[in-house]
Amino acid sequence: MATDKRINFWRRNPKVPGSVQPVYGAQHPPLDPRLRRTYHKDTKPKVNNLKSKKASSFHEFARSTNDAWDIDDAEDEDFLGTPAPASSSLHSTSKQNQQQQQHQVGDTENRMPHSLAPLTTERLQDVQEEERDCRHINGKVVKSNSEAHLSSSSVHSTLQKQQSLPVRPIIPLVARISDQNASGAPPMMVREKSRLDKFKQLLASPNTDLEELRKHSWSGIPREVRPVTWRLLSGYLPANKERRELVLQRKREEYFGFIEQYYHSRTDEHHKDTYRQIHIDIPRTNPLIPLFQQPVVQEVFERILFIWAIRHPASGYVQGINDLVTPFFVVFLSEFVTEDVENFEVAELPLDTQRNIEADSFWCMSKLLDGIQDNYTFAQPGIQNKVKALEELVSRIDEDIHNHFKKYEVEYLQFAFRWMNNLLMRELPLRCTIRLWDTYQAEAEGFSHFHLYVCAAFLIEWRKEILSMVDFQGLLMLLQNLPTIHWGNEEVGLLLAEAYRLKYMFADAPSHYKR
Repeated sequence: MATDKRINFWRRNPKVPGSVQPVYGAQHPPLDPRLRRTYHKDTKPKVNNLKSKKASSFHEFARSTNDAWDIDDAEDEDFLGTPAPASSSLHSTSKQNQQQQQHQVGDTENRMPHSLAPLTTERLQDVQEEERDCRHINGKVVKSNSEAHLSSSSVHSTLQKQQSLPVRPIIPLVARISDQNASGAPPMMVREKSRLDKFKQLLASPNTDLEELRKHSWSGIPREVRPVTWRLLSGYLPANKERRELVLQRKREEYFGFIEQYYHSRTDEHHKDTYRQIHIDIPRTNPLIPLFQQPVVQEVFERILFIWAIRHPASGYVQGINDLVTPFFVVFLSEFVTEDVENFEVAELPLDTQRNIEADSFWCMSKLLDGIQDNYTFAQPGIQNKVKALEELVSRIDEDIHNHFKKYEVEYLQFAFRWMNNLLMRELPLRCTIRLWDTYQAEAEGFSHFHLYVCAAFLIEWRKEILSMVDFQGLLMLLQNLPTIHWGNEEVGLLLAEAYRLKYMFADAPSHYKR
């Protein structure tokens, strides 16, 4: 009874001092234990189908997730409680567990969907196997090759929670970096295998046909060849295969020459403010992904950003540039990692490998920023112009949304500034950003020009939710916290297709683009 009162108290008082508050952006969603839900192959979820039914308003979306932090306080007790008994105790207490299971089934019989079958011994064994293989235990990400085992009591507690929770499809968590569709299906299919062979054939030729490589990269690059493909498409590597090793060696030595020449000046009076801001921003980069909380990784990011700022005094370091390093770092790290990248200990790699990843990330990020540097110069004129262009474009393609913003006095700069400054990285999970950048690298002026049409398509994607908001605060809350946590390759592919359609219609039609 006391526990119920305590849970209800926190649900009624979400803003009590010390309570966890939601953070804006797709990279900072509530960690929902229900995301670990699994099903039999013949079981079809009947409710909360994210693909077929979206929240009609942000308030409905919020209500559907407002208990993400307190779905069951017992989970914390399981994690912090007494040590669990040995696995052999499961057999000795099977009779007691059977009685508890029957009681639980009786209590939840009216709440459970009809499609869920009663708990059986076979089902218990299945769940134990699934929990042993699960990569997320007690809300923490573990390596895919770990030997994590759950005790009999924690298995039973998990079964009770799963029975009482709503049915939801298997979906990747926001901290997952690997390519994955929202349905949870593995990315490598038969068609992907043939695409991979085509990429390998192009990359193995003495002089890579960059136009052909861009053509195939537009719809996504296979993970195995993404590192070398990104180096080629960004202009970091030459098309001639024989020259690549020499270029890599020269550019990597040049980068570490910059480190020796400039990095010691980070404590100088002229540069200490820049370094201080970088040092503050780095821990905020993807805080839910363990990879980016490792000291060795944060030191790499500090060096990359400081050297870039010193070499580009017209703009210097601007908040948001720190996000732009992460896709390159993850992609180049994946070249040496076979397990989950998000949980890999970078310090385990040889020092030369760490240095190569750092140098390649610096040069590719520099190539990207060379094309959009006016986004970060004084007063950020590039972003101002792009936001204005977005407003004009939306007024043409969806006048209802445009008039809705005007009615409630919502300025495009209030939400689209971050879209342009961070290239939608705060709105999408990192795995989606990597897939998006495959196309950006393949497009001519992808980061500077095509991104405008992606932002327009992204805004129109939420048309129903936007028009359902009837106040200024509700609109901004929605636009700053769009529910993309479950997005994968499929959603990004549809977004890019719509962006291409808009570009085809408006990019070369100035009379249609402007009033």
